[in-house]
Amino acid sequence: MSKTDWIQQEIDGLKSQGLYNTIRTIGSPQGAWLIVDGKKVLNFCSNNYLGLANHPTLTAAAKQATDTMGVGPAAVRSIAGTMTLHVELEKRLAQFKGVEAAITFQSGFTANLATIPALVGKEDVIFSDRLNHASIIDGCRLSGAKIIAYEHNDVKSLEEQIQANLKNYRRALIITDGVFSMDGDIAPLPDIYEVAKKYDILLMVDDAHGEGVLGKGGRGIVDHFDLHGKVDVEVGTFSKAFGVVGGVVAGKSVIIEWLRQRGRPFLFSSAMTVPDTAACLAAVDLLEDSTQLVDKLWENAKYFKAEMKNLGFNTGVSETPITPIMLGEAPLAQQFSRELFEAGVFAMSIGFPTVPQGKARIRVMISAAHSKDDLDKGLEAFKSVGKKLGVI
Repeated sequence: MSKTDWIQQEIDGLKSQGLYNTIRTIGSPQGAWLIVDGKKVLNFCSNNYLGLANHPTLTAAAKQATDTMGVGPAAVRSIAGTMTLHVELEKRLAQFKGVEAAITFQSGFTANLATIPALVGKEDVIFSDRLNHASIIDGCRLSGAKIIAYEHNDVKSLEEQIQANLKNYRRALIITDGVFSMDGDIAPLPDIYEVAKKYDILLMVDDAHGEGVLGKGGRGIVDHFDLHGKVDVEVGTFSKAFGVVGGVVAGKSVIIEWLRQRGRPFLFSSAMTVPDTAACLAAVDLLEDSTQLVDKLWENAKYFKAEMKNLGFNTGVSETPITPIMLGEAPLAQQFSRELFEAGVFAMSIGFPTVPQGKARIRVMISAAHSKDDLDKGLEAFKSVGKKLGVI
């Protein structure tokens, strides 16, 4: 028996359970329509909320910066990789989000891996929402702190866990996603802040799906709830609404200074590339200049969700443009996705372990890039497949 046979057995098991992830290939720029595996299809998959991934302003900025500054920084930030573009982006992001300071990372994932272990360790405790993103979970594990989950978006559960456990640890940290990526619901951040204030605990929010979506002109969940100066750490990503790639941590200047000294991805992995950084700066410019794209995103989302509910689909508890179409079992969700693709709509199924067993779904990601005609085409495809498979 080969030492890797067990891996093949696990893969075969995933296939038999309908949990094997078949990865499709994109052959075009991101947008409302894509070339996927050689076929033109309506894009309901990407996190490209504002249509910026192929925006001419961002591509021009990336090209110009590459011509003048090259491509890669060729070093970690702490040695020889900090470029004027990085400093400018961090300054602009702090202004945009209304915080004391900001620091950028290679991705939203590495931003969480950097931040959590820098703030808590083996003598400490983390109170984490049960449905927090994998990057938060991994950051918590890396920290060595005791991880105590509280029930999803349940402030009463959070306080009960704090009362029962806080006295046993040196320091504590509360962490929640801002917008939960699979269900599209929003954390009750004002109530969580009141609990953090009551027990004098650091509060951290991962706003990956809130930046560019919530708040004035996409300034995020802290702006949405007018909690400026009250949330200690705000983590974000440039890979979704910003249409690029990279991560940011924004908040109190002392925390940002500490991350420059002890954030391991900052210290041990190369800096954001020149074109990415320049494109992110261009995205900030666009968001500061106008709320038009954010307004269009919400207009599209409200229309699509209302029409899907009218057709009889279950869109779960979403409060944002993330629109889960709840189907239950993974094989049904995978079949639904395949049928949609045949009908010209790219909308991938999501099952365990990304979501709990029995809660498989198609997750539709609405964008400002979609026209009403695009949305109507998508609705017609969902109606046809839904009736064919007996979902509606």
